[in-house]
Amino acid sequence: MKIAIVEDDINMRKSLEIALSQYSDFEVKTFRNAVLALKALDESFDLVVTDITMPKMDGIEFLKKLDNRYEAIVITADATLGRAVEALRLGAKDFLTKPFEIEDLVKAIKRSYQVKQRSKTQKTPSKNETGDFLAQSPALDKALKMTQKAAQTDATILLQGESGVGKELFANYIHKNSAFKDKKFVAINMAAIPENLIESELFGFEKGAFTDATAAKKGLFEEANGGTLFLDEIGEMPFQIQAKLLRALQEKTIHRLGSNKPIKIDVRIISATNADILSKIKEGEFREDLYYRLNTVPIHIPPLRERSEEILPLCEAKLAEVCRRHGFESKVLDGDAAEELQQYSWPGNIRELLSVIERAAILSDGQSITKEDLFLDSRL
Repeated sequence: MKIAIVEDDINMRKSLEIALSQYSDFEVKTFRNAVLALKALDESFDLVVTDITMPKMDGIEFLKKLDNRYEAIVITADATLGRAVEALRLGAKDFLTKPFEIEDLVKAIKRSYQVKQRSKTQKTPSKNETGDFLAQSPALDKALKMTQKAAQTDATILLQGESGVGKELFANYIHKNSAFKDKKFVAINMAAIPENLIESELFGFEKGAFTDATAAKKGLFEEANGGTLFLDEIGEMPFQIQAKLLRALQEKTIHRLGSNKPIKIDVRIISATNADILSKIKEGEFREDLYYRLNTVPIHIPPLRERSEEILPLCEAKLAEVCRRHGFESKVLDGDAAEELQQYSWPGNIRELLSVIERAAILSDGQSITKEDLFLDSRL
């Protein structure tokens, strides 16, 4: 790893050069000011360690001119929260206050380099390709490619993955990139609807169909007609309703409760589950014929722990959204907090991540979010 040290204090500059050169992985070159560094830096450098308070050009201006072309770590004896936040906003990956232990700097360098190496394998799609996704990890690549192909058809799609991985985000993406995009996207969570109401929610009812039916009402199939109906947590659908859903899919017609009149429907069906549907079939809790009807294109969405490249982009976007919504000044994650977020196992996936970041943004003091602000369970 080739490292540039930009430091006007000759004693500090020499000390850092000697200390870092002892590591066989490091090739060190020093500069007494930022102007000289800018003239000499080329693509062979991996990382820049820079002071803030320097003659001719200070570290903040230097970072602006670097424009995120190199991983950067800031060191300074003149540490203020405002300067730290500004440096981090300009792309610095860490901020160390003098005096510091050389081991802390080495740790920060290695951490920054690991992030850089991971980013080389990360594909970040353009807005036109996958505008709903902030980052694309190798683990997500297969699922997105299948999703992009399936979206252009009218095939039924079954999204599978742990709770919180973003199945509804995928469903929305499929709808917006399909021939149904100009029509409604309607969603229902089977686990959230009382069993005795699911049939009327899906298929609607006529006036007088039951005691409280004082007027006719369209069901979600009719609401979504011409568009997309997203059946979330399909594994929780009551067994007796499954036969009616299967018939609706096969015949492309529904019947409201209290009516024998068939209603033609043209609806794209996307379903999702975090359950083991095959086990439910063996246990007699889910119809095998319905499963094959829903599972024309199965798409597995990997858990967040297999998509670590997405964690920090998701955090940054959520931080910006929370600060904007609550009227906070912009906040940033410090180096230890970022490392903690990437090492955590995220059993609740993206849903848990977004909740943790919102809580940290609300409860943290100042503009820098620390590891302690995250309140992550170290056992997970």
